[in-house]
Amino acid sequence: MTSPHPTIGSLLRALRARNDWTLKEMSERCGIPLSTLSKVEHDRLTLTYDKLQQLAQRLDMRMSELFAEQDADADPPVTARRSIGRMEDAVRVTTPNYDYYYMCPELRRKRMIPVLTRVRAKNLDEFGALVNHSGEEYVHVLEGAIEVHTQFYDPVVLKAGEGVYIDSNMGHAYTVADGCEEALLLGICSSHDEQLLESLMTLHGDETAAPATAPRLSARARGGANADKPVDKPIDKRKRGLKHAG
Repeated sequence: MTSPHPTIGSLLRALRARNDWTLKEMSERCGIPLSTLSKVEHDRLTLTYDKLQQLAQRLDMRMSELFAEQDADADPPVTARRSIGRMEDAVRVTTPNYDYYYMCPELRRKRMIPVLTRVRAKNLDEFGALVNHSGEEYVHVLEGAIEVHTQFYDPVVLKAGEGVYIDSNMGHAYTVADGCEEALLLGICSSHDEQLLESLMTLHGDETAAPATAPRLSARARGGANADKPVDKPIDKRKRGLKHAG
């Protein structure tokens, strides 16, 4: 249901969506810094009349058009986007705590980021500081068991078949539960931030992206004595269309 009193942020977001502009494209068109526009769209900042006038002029619009709302009954456009999630197409990033497998990397400007994660960190001392990023996420345990650590809640153990939905802005970490060597998770991260994937990649620091191999649990995770881990070869990240922040 449309709010009777739309904010400047919601109006600008709707305007950008109607024109299929990224936040960066709109920033370049109107001459207002990207970070400022992002805060305005999330209603954390407003614009002065002079800035609104500048924005309308740069976009070659009348002020009345700038504040025009889109018909709430209009059918949303059908983008017909589709991507098959195959491991050979995924981008793998290895860190001391996790192995990440970013699925469907060829789709740009995704609102959801599907990722398979192998968890190795045994406790928070080994993991380090809690991490946080924009949006929300759901994590489902496929194999093994994990302990979920969050900024405002006591730790909770999740077994295979169980999951958790959290606000990703809250500090969080996933470690393996007692008695488990590794765990395999399926996670979905979602955000209004169109650069969500790039933001997630910055969490990995200087770790290396590599071609994905099937995220099998090691023999230790299944109770065996020896691990059988694949060897990865570096890839040219430009071929994936991704920018890995280091």
